[in-house]
Amino acid sequence: MITINKETIKLLILTVLALLFLALNSILCKAALVNNYIDAYSFTFFRLFFGALTLFSLFYYKNKKFTISFKANWITSFVLFLYAICFSYSYISLDAGFGTLLLFGVVQVVMLISSIFFKEKIKLQKIVGMIIAFIGLSYLLYPKESLEISYLHVLLMIVSGISWAFYSILGKKSSDAISNTMDNFIKATFFSIIFYLIFNLNEVFFSFDGILLAFISGSFTSALGYVIWYKVLPQIEIITASVIQLFVPVLAILFSVIFLNERFTFDLAISTIIISLGVLLSIFSRK
Repeated sequence: MITINKETIKLLILTVLALLFLALNSILCKAALVNNYIDAYSFTFFRLFFGALTLFSLFYYKNKKFTISFKANWITSFVLFLYAICFSYSYISLDAGFGTLLLFGVVQVVMLISSIFFKEKIKLQKIVGMIIAFIGLSYLLYPKESLEISYLHVLLMIVSGISWAFYSILGKKSSDAISNTMDNFIKATFFSIIFYLIFNLNEVFFSFDGILLAFISGSFTSALGYVIWYKVLPQIEIITASVIQLFVPVLAILFSVIFLNERFTFDLAISTIIISLGVLLSIFSRK
């Protein structure tokens, strides 16, 4: 008999919310760029800035003080920035659904390797589920005559996926989700300013709509979403965290069809079904 306690239900709700927010990030970013509301750098900067501001407000409201560590979290903050900047620039060319599927396919590969490195026990059921999910991803990415993609932007999304995987792995050690995420966002904003100065970006532009979408992405789907994700991560295995994130592309594809009028192709449908079956098989347990 399957028994579900209150803690399991709470963890499930938090996980679903985190995945939903992760999927919406792709939609918000693509909507801002495809409508030419804002450039990729500005979207990244405002996303990180508003995220840092929101988390600072939450932290100060809760603790009535402000603390930031100048000795720790620099690597975590840098991979957060690297994820965000590559994420934005890749969506200049890639569709939201395709980009998200590629992003979290890469995430799964990196986190699978790390779970082996950390010597987590991987059951046969999870291995079979992951293989099925990979088949679905491979089916989508297999070169076809009708497939037109920019390999530069694909590369950027791969870098973004690797960065997010490391951000998730490092989040396993999080002891205070709000404090850690606030610290990461503040430092990631600092890295975005350095990026602007190094590359001497001149063609930046933004509108009210662009800033609004960056605000929603930064303050809600990123800041709050990542806090929730950092609450979930210490309670699950790395391999489980990697597999369940493949639900994000499924959500993003559905949202992209509804809100961005992207085409829901036969290939997307088949790969989405295969990946979903693989994920469900990997995470299903009678316990």
